[in-house]
Amino acid sequence: MILDSAGTIRDVSIGDQDLVDDLPDYANWLGKRWIDTVHEDSRAKVELLLAAAASKQEPIWRHINHSDIPILYAAVQAGTPGRIVAFGRDLRALSSLQRRLVDAQQSMERDYARIRHVETRYRLLFQMSSDAVLIVDDAARRILDSNPTARRLFADASEPGRAWPLTDTFTPDGARSVELLLAGVRASGRADDVRARLRNGGEEVVITASLFRDEGGVSCLVRIARPDGEPATAPQPKLKAKLLKLMESAPDGFVVTDAGGRVITTNATFLELAQLPTEEQARNELLSRWLGRSGVDLDILMANLRQHGSVRLFASLMRGEFGEPAEVEVSAVTVMNGGQPCFGFAVRDIGRRLRLEPRPLPRSLDHMTELIGRVALKDLVREATDVIERLCIEAALKLTGDNRASAAEMLGLSRQSLYVKLRRYGLGDPEAAGAD
Repeated sequence: MILDSAGTIRDVSIGDQDLVDDLPDYANWLGKRWIDTVHEDSRAKVELLLAAAASKQEPIWRHINHSDIPILYAAVQAGTPGRIVAFGRDLRALSSLQRRLVDAQQSMERDYARIRHVETRYRLLFQMSSDAVLIVDDAARRILDSNPTARRLFADASEPGRAWPLTDTFTPDGARSVELLLAGVRASGRADDVRARLRNGGEEVVITASLFRDEGGVSCLVRIARPDGEPATAPQPKLKAKLLKLMESAPDGFVVTDAGGRVITTNATFLELAQLPTEEQARNELLSRWLGRSGVDLDILMANLRQHGSVRLFASLMRGEFGEPAEVEVSAVTVMNGGQPCFGFAVRDIGRRLRLEPRPLPRSLDHMTELIGRVALKDLVREATDVIERLCIEAALKLTGDNRASAAEMLGLSRQSLYVKLRRYGLGDPEAAGAD
């Protein structure tokens, strides 16, 4: 825009046709004061720009809104005395990116809140269980955690951080049986329940063990109950009803199947994902009817459950009876029941999160092999492309001595495109990139 000393617009030119279409009244700006064409909250900024230009100060860019259109302006004196030229840059793309960033941040906060709530619920299940439950480091046989029932039953022997002395807990024959149980679980991921007698009081109990992978390695969950189904300590009949009620109301879908993948029971959230009105319609049906991109997904899940005993965060699809499929994450575990395995699947809908948040990039080609069976082929191909692109950028920066301008020319990219990719892959210092 060309303005006179009073801030009246004498000429205006817009080089972007999209911006022209979004500013239909710009043709009426001629003869108007610049301050009258902007939003009320931007008028003070216009006055500052005009004052700075009149006093020939160093131009400063300021964000000005024409109605709902954000423009970044700077003003300088040019030509005849009193003539001011104002240059503007369209900020709509940046504004849209900022809105998306805010939406993504809000979505992350909601997901974090959900995770905290779910963790609280599952922790409550662990604490309220009427059976003694121990989480044991499989390698060091050290107790990582125990619930109040276990601490009441074994006293100091079940304190977290201490080694679990089987001979102090069970009779000699019982300790050998538990050792064989743990060895079987370690070798195959599952083993039949065993019976043993407690050293204090000689009470007979049933011990069940299940292996699962933790961040620090492999751990074992050990459950100790009375043979008749009563808890190993004083009976607490109301606790099981509370546990079932919590699981039924959990925000993630939960389904239990037999060894053949046929549904035994589900909670309400799984029925909602499968778009089924009643649990009877799901019972005895194959889980692959609703879960998995194809039959392959469930076969992979079952194979991993039989081999490792548990699967965590397996990416798949949930197909309802009506409507479009939903992206889900599946965590599953194997539990022995009367010598026969049954599988429990926790299903979390992550479709909205995937739309708002980009998938974390694999760190290397070796890391991609860990995603096989958990990620669809088209996603693996896209991520392989990202890995190769990152490696090429790293090689170009190394060859040019971290000269970004030369690296961009070598790769056939504009400098701005290279800076975007550097930020995306976390390569180098963004400030240094901007100053290069």
